[in-house]
Amino acid sequence: MNNSAFTIFIVFGFIWIFMATAAVIALFKSDGQEIRISKMGLIIIIPIILPIIITLSYAAFKGAF
Repeated sequence: MNNSAFTIFIVFGFIWIFMATAAVIALFKSDGQEIRISKMGLIIIIPIILPIIITLSYAAFKGAF
């Protein structure tokens, strides 16, 4: 396949991750809540975010080489 298609896919994935993060922060700030991440929050966030990062990184390196 064409490498530009993989590059567009990776960039699009990272944009969606950043938009989702900004949306969650904006949601918390609109309610006047303080943003803090507890140990339980990390236990929930890490298994969700880590596979996304690994998959996008793999696709970037696989498509680049």
